[in-house]
Amino acid sequence: MPLSVCFRADAATWIGIGHVMRCLTLADALRERGHRCQFICRAHSGNLIAHIRSKGHGVIELPGTDEALPESAAGTDQLDHAAWLGCDWSEDAAQALAALSENPVDWLVVDHYALDARWESQLRAVCSRIMVLDDLADRAHDCDLLLDQTLGRRPGEYARWLSRPAELLCGSQYALLRPEFAEWRSKSLQRRDTGQIRHLLITMGGVDQHNATGQALAVLNTADLPPQARVTVVMGARAPWLEQVRQQAGKMAIPVVVETDVRDMAGLMAGSDLAIGAAGATSWERCCLGLPAIMVVLAANQSGVAAGLKKAGAAEIIPSPQQIEAGLTPLVESLLASPERCREMSERAARVTDGAGTARVTQYLEALI
Repeated sequence: MPLSVCFRADAATWIGIGHVMRCLTLADALRERGHRCQFICRAHSGNLIAHIRSKGHGVIELPGTDEALPESAAGTDQLDHAAWLGCDWSEDAAQALAALSENPVDWLVVDHYALDARWESQLRAVCSRIMVLDDLADRAHDCDLLLDQTLGRRPGEYARWLSRPAELLCGSQYALLRPEFAEWRSKSLQRRDTGQIRHLLITMGGVDQHNATGQALAVLNTADLPPQARVTVVMGARAPWLEQVRQQAGKMAIPVVVETDVRDMAGLMAGSDLAIGAAGATSWERCCLGLPAIMVVLAANQSGVAAGLKKAGAAEIIPSPQQIEAGLTPLVESLLASPERCREMSERAARVTDGAGTARVTQYLEALI
């Protein structure tokens, strides 16, 4: 019997696009199995509402803002990311309740650092089950299923945060990846045999508020790269620094191509030798394909992912955008000088996730109704 599923997630210039994109991955997989999916999103600056609709999913649009809510306006009991929501949680809950009141859903999937058990409890009236996507283990939840795809996350870390018994899917084996990453995995891993670096890929997220992309290009322009080296940059079509990066790319000493709205990211990653990218959702994509990576921590909530992948030997880390200028050159040059290290990093990354996480999560959603 088809399930009805509603996702509550936002994209914005201050949030990024990762939450919505991983929800889209799950929504697409559910639709492939005959289930009906829709989204509730705020129309913030930098939203992905049009993109969601272009993928064939309905969107219930809530009022948005041009910037994050001032922290002083979020209340004294605010969550660390309360300002991301753009309004008070109770207002958001009331609007979501009204939107679903006439058509309750089987599953409500919540992927938002600004929402917690208070919001989730309010929405019980319009859904049979609640699933939460989290990475932080820093706030209470009222849910039936919780997914945290962080490498090394243990279910016990959520024990204090759950108000009722829930199924816990913890660890990178549940990483929500589109099916093409599993399809490209074998070919990509074969490419890593030489450990040579010729094609560099820069992916700093769909927004890249700090222009980490431009900083990385400036460093690579003076680095001692092999003559055959080339760079592909991937950015969001509405990224604020896009035009500046394009102009910068045209003046580089090495060939640089700037791409937006890439439709075959798996193929592009599989054809790359080293990624320089944010420590966000694309971390799991790189790992699935065994792509060696230098990860830049662009926000505090990415530090856990970065630390875990560094410990696993799957990536090198630059702790903040401010450290790109000093930290990137020695890391790139050390990897260029050590094909053995690149091969080892690739092997360790490939152990992190196999690309089948979305199918595993989908099976839980179907079994728990």
